[in-house]
Amino acid sequence: MTIKAILTDIEGTTSSVDFVYAVLFPYAVRHLPAFVLANAQQPSVAAQLDAVRADSQEPDAAVPRLIEILLEWIAVDRKATALKALQGMIWAEGYQNGQLRGHVYPDAVEALQRWHAQGYRLYVYSSGSIQAQQLIFGCSEAGDLSPLFSGYFDTTSGPKREAASYARIAQAINLPAEQILFLSDIVEELDAAQQVGMQTCGLARTGGELPGHVQVASFAVIDLHGF
Repeated sequence: MTIKAILTDIEGTTSSVDFVYAVLFPYAVRHLPAFVLANAQQPSVAAQLDAVRADSQEPDAAVPRLIEILLEWIAVDRKATALKALQGMIWAEGYQNGQLRGHVYPDAVEALQRWHAQGYRLYVYSSGSIQAQQLIFGCSEAGDLSPLFSGYFDTTSGPKREAASYARIAQAINLPAEQILFLSDIVEELDAAQQVGMQTCGLARTGGELPGHVQVASFAVIDLHGF
């Protein structure tokens, strides 16, 4: 069946894992305490802090304790939606003041631009918040890539290693799963997408094996007509 849409992961796929772990996460760690203290009363931030209280089962936690919890979550890379939202707000300030620029591999930039020009619909699915996704592509080293994308999905659609998440995304995209190609560097994510009928292609930029899936080392060699 003909591919009509491409759904792509970010970390390790369009973008370097090192950018996330060596640039974005340390930036959030450095700026989170001051950001939360300064903005705790803002409705958008207060809502996320309430979610942290609920998620940590500490309903009476004061702001200093919430900062401790959030820093602990960053240290263990916990995929908590409230944390991702707050990180996105912090990164937004960094992108806006020019301290951050999103990393996107040149081969990914070229392929995404080409696919968009050819009429394919492009979507992102990452554990980072939708805001964080938009910032990486909107403030990238290659310029503003956001016009290339038709939509973004994060953990509000469900965990990335569960098939039901991909079923929800296919429904939101309003295409049969078989017409969507999912790109990722994580075999469990590829497996989950495959279970609902999506086509899959694994990115193995630094080697390794992604058994059960078409595997490439670069976007440049992905042949959409081969699916």
